[in-house]
Amino acid sequence: MYEGRKDKKSSFKKKRYYHRRKVCRFCADKTLEISYKDPKSLKYFITERAKIIPRRISGTCAKHQRALTVAIKRARSIALLPFIGKMDL
Repeated sequence: MYEGRKDKKSSFKKKRYYHRRKVCRFCADKTLEISYKDPKSLKYFITERAKIIPRRISGTCAKHQRALTVAIKRARSIALLPFIGKMDL
């Protein structure tokens, strides 16, 4: 029988993608502070629909992600950041 096809399948290999490890910007640069009074720096950590970006995407450590969440929620409560983003109607 024809066995050339079997050999071709085994020669295909999956490409392995290397993902660079994300580093917490607050741990790397100790001068950065997380403050609810600075909405410009907090805007980086929310989506256009005003959802908080998870730490697996933003790269922040657990300690700073908790502080970011509290700061974003405080900034929302005093109207420095929006609760909801742009609505598509």
